Amino acid sequence: MKTHIRLEAPDEVATISRIVGDAFGNDKTPDLLQALRDSNAWLGLSFVAEVGGELVGHISFTRGWLDAPDEIVEVLILSPVSVLPSHQRQGIGTHLILTALEMLATRAEPLIFLEGDPRFYSRLGFLPGKEADFIRPSVRIPEPAFQFVKLPKYESWMTGQLVYPDAFWEMDCVGLRGERLRRWN
Repeated sequence: MKTHIRLEAPDEVATISRIVGDAFGNDKTPDLLQALRDSNAWLGLSFVAEVGGELVGHISFTRGWLDAPDEIVEVLILSPVSVLPSHQRQGIGTHLILTALEMLATRAEPLIFLEGDPRFYSRLGFLPGKEADFIRPSVRIPEPAFQFVKLPKYESWMTGQLVYPDAFWEMDCVGLRGERLRRWN
């Protein structure tokens, strides 16, 4: 069955929250998404995947900042990426991300950053942040998991430290802690 990718509709917020919770198996990520929605980081760049008229996946991009040497540059943060467990490993997340990247190519932001599995995201064009001298917003983000992709407005002088929106810090959703972090090191 064909997957349709589009911007979320206002009446889909509760369904999206359920999808995010089911995908992550916890209550914290839906709360993070709501905190982002309620913050100045929210840009309305929230995409859904529909299969047979049913919402099965979601991704959102929020505002972040690159603390570059000469000026602060607004960038995008990709988080969270969610697909219902019953629809995972069918290419829906990949399709969501690639379609959204195409749709975002005309925006003013020059870069998109994320924390994630490099084995997955590297297949979608994301590169290690270290390759372009980008600095992680926290030492709890494993170096290989800190990744970026360039958009058409990128210029080579754009380097520096990524600054996350407050919601990530307030919800303690930056990087890993404890044993999960030790496994990366």
